[in-house]
Amino acid sequence: MINTKSDFFGYNPDTNLLPYDGQAYYYGPIIDSQIAKNYYEKMLETMPWQHDEVLIYGKRIITARKVAWVGDANYAYTYSGTTKHPTAWTLELLEIKACVEKLTATSFNSCLLNLYHNGQEGMGWHSDDEASLGKNNIIASLSFGAERKFAFRHKKTKEKITLMLEPASLLVMKGSTQENWQHSLLKSAKIDSPRINLTFRTVNF
Repeated sequence: MINTKSDFFGYNPDTNLLPYDGQAYYYGPIIDSQIAKNYYEKMLETMPWQHDEVLIYGKRIITARKVAWVGDANYAYTYSGTTKHPTAWTLELLEIKACVEKLTATSFNSCLLNLYHNGQEGMGWHSDDEASLGKNNIIASLSFGAERKFAFRHKKTKEKITLMLEPASLLVMKGSTQENWQHSLLKSAKIDSPRINLTFRTVNF
């Protein structure tokens, strides 16, 4: 079991970042920096990274960023017109998952990992609202590597909320967030190092 930070570096994980129609909580860094660095390097070298495929306005696009889908047996995940079949949990990912589950009091059966090679790679506006994730789903997002800017945008009012996701930091989205808000990882030409993002979720099989 990872020894998580107890004070969250002054962050209050009980403070809702969203002003209405959803819940998002930022814990700040939850893992010791050297341990997080070791996990990051291990994942960078050993995960079965593949370029992602997404369907945008009927056109299939191969992304520059890479992904890996890990989870319990039989929990395939379909989004943007593609289906991912899980590979087995590694020891490192199981340790990280146990840490996240303890902090969030939630059990997860799957994890989508994203590898952004530099700030030129990001994620456009979207919601993780696939039917297989269920209504009011909980997604725990853990960041490793480069610090990146993350944003929420309300689907109707277009109000935006932004924050910086630090290395080893945890962001939890829950309640009606996916129904009412989109989120995005913003690009920046100033960032030249990779970021790995683990998004723990529960797929309904």
